[in-house]
Amino acid sequence: MKNVLAAAVLWGTAGTAGLLITADPVSVAAARLVLGGLVLVFMVRGVRITPALLLGAVAVAAYQLCFFAAVSRTGVAIGTVVAIGSGPVFTGLLSRQFSARWAAATAAAIAGCAALIAGGGGAQAGDQVVEGVLLALLGGLIYAFYAVTAARAINAGAPSDGVMGVMFGGAAAIMLPVLIATGPGWLAEPRGLLAALYLGLGTTALAYFLYGRGLRTTPVATAATLALAEPAVAALLGVVVLHETLSPVSWGGLVLLGVSLVAVAVPERRPASEKEPISAEAGVDGQRAR
Repeated sequence: MKNVLAAAVLWGTAGTAGLLITADPVSVAAARLVLGGLVLVFMVRGVRITPALLLGAVAVAAYQLCFFAAVSRTGVAIGTVVAIGSGPVFTGLLSRQFSARWAAATAAAIAGCAALIAGGGGAQAGDQVVEGVLLALLGGLIYAFYAVTAARAINAGAPSDGVMGVMFGGAAAIMLPVLIATGPGWLAEPRGLLAALYLGLGTTALAYFLYGRGLRTTPVATAATLALAEPAVAALLGVVVLHETLSPVSWGGLVLLGVSLVAVAVPERRPASEKEPISAEAGVDGQRAR
């Protein structure tokens, strides 16, 4: 659990670090993945490269573009909360785990997003906020896809370091031409280079190394709950460091969204009579399923 929480805290600083760079958000996202992916690719050992992992690499690259583009339009607090906060909701959809509580929490999450838009909080306003929230929601869907892809590979027995190496190494290869095309000249500036190194090595390589290790022993639902520390950190940094302001309606939307996502992430308890006993024949496989 500590590894997942530490990763979430690192992720929460990405939006603020990205806005401290006077460069195209697309170029920043590309630099982050190229630097982080180059580190993680050295961990590709003992893992079979499958079409699913390659598709996950494409999703990793696409998510970065959506995230930084959303943050530049909405501000750090709203952009991060919507993008990462919606992840557990989309994860529920992709995993096809439906329940009455899930439906109610999802409806509340949508209401929270609507309140964020209506409140007009963040660094921007008007049409840019709407556009940014839509980009953030798309990012949340993409994030859920590659997170589920990684979890399935790890649960199937693939080493977590190797899974992250394949996905982020592949994303780095995809984003390298993007970095070149968007102009990497800003990396020649000390401030830009330091921020890029932090984004690549800290919020990408180290964070996903820790996250992958955490998925070995932490249930997916618990990991999703711990990951909600990311928007909390981002919101705090957005208000304190970047002096962003949120209207009362936006604060209410953030609270509603946070509560609803926690409700989605926390697993429901089944009555003892509904639980399937683990037979002696299950052996190691039965223990692994828990």
